[in-house]
Amino acid sequence: MGDLELLLPGEAAVLVRGLRSFPLREIGSGGWNQQHENLEKLNMQAILDATASQGEPIQELLVTHGKIPTLVEELIAVEMWKQKVFPVLCRLEDFKPQNTFPIYMVVHHEASIINLLETVFFHKEVCESAEDTVLDLIDYCHRKLTLLVARSSRGGPPEEEECQSSTPMQELQKQAELMEFEIASKALSVLRYITDCVDSLSLSTLNRMLSTHDLPCLLVELLEHNPWSRREGGKLQQFEGGRWQTVAPSEQQKLSKLDGQVWIALYNLLLSHEARARYCFTSFAKGQLLKIPEIWERLERENRGKWQAIAKYQLRHVFSPSEQDLRLQARRWAETYRLDVLEAIAPERPRCAYCSAVASKRCSRCQNEWYCCRECQVKHWEKHGKACVLAAQGDRAK
Repeated sequence: MGDLELLLPGEAAVLVRGLRSFPLREIGSGGWNQQHENLEKLNMQAILDATASQGEPIQELLVTHGKIPTLVEELIAVEMWKQKVFPVLCRLEDFKPQNTFPIYMVVHHEASIINLLETVFFHKEVCESAEDTVLDLIDYCHRKLTLLVARSSRGGPPEEEECQSSTPMQELQKQAELMEFEIASKALSVLRYITDCVDSLSLSTLNRMLSTHDLPCLLVELLEHNPWSRREGGKLQQFEGGRWQTVAPSEQQKLSKLDGQVWIALYNLLLSHEARARYCFTSFAKGQLLKIPEIWERLERENRGKWQAIAKYQLRHVFSPSEQDLRLQARRWAETYRLDVLEAIAPERPRCAYCSAVASKRCSRCQNEWYCCRECQVKHWEKHGKACVLAAQGDRAK
């Protein structure tokens, strides 16, 4: 029984080096889909590494190869596609997809990238390696949190209810709306990690957070509206791990993870010396303060007036795959989203069958029991051995 590992170090380095930005019209194409799969693998491996405290090789590779700006640009590109192209695509008369999964992958891409950024931005060097794209990332987080405040009057994210009368596209749009709520919670974490680096942020970045967006006021709004908490049937529920969870009475006085992120960000922005200091307005300082985010403005300038043309191009060349293409892609997705990896990164982690600690290793013979270390597996073998052999024999007989 070995450690659960999705990528070997050499494989991870190849995937990171190959990361690149795609034009909007190529979103959803074959090459783009390949990168989406690669990002998912990097994402899952980064979570596995962080959970098992095995170092942060994915974060180090992203910094070493200068790929954090690429991830930020891809994040904003897919956000723009969802806002500008996706609605036009849905209105086209010829747009009647038999299978919505290829489009779901594009919609889900934003969540994949922000999740990876949340995992790696915990490290200060990642924030520093973002360089000027940190301005674009701050703008992105501001947009997401502003929408979260605006939607809080509707009681948080929509419920995941099945409706037999809904069309596949209507179901996809519901999933996209639910996903937006989770994306916003990840954006909050990324923003908090950026504020952790307030002592090394540029003047333009501080000005963007404190003056342009007045983030302290926005964060206070989040605390007042508390969109990730609600009362349902007299019970307190909090939105964590992508779903609403009932909070036990003994836990209700504790800060939720998202509340904690808001308070830490407020502390960093209001009480740190760097954020409160007054700056000398030299010509250099003015130039620094007047820096603006570039990615959204550049992408919008390059594609302004082309949204319908992009949608029609993607209808013909991207979102009308043959049945054979769909089967091949489905096989690739099955290989990417391995069940054992998804189980390992789930919010509710498996527990060791011997000592009940969080486990990251599974019995290689029967695949039924989890362990935190080899020693616990050996100690548990006297009890588990017979059932293990029988389970393995049953699997071979199928």
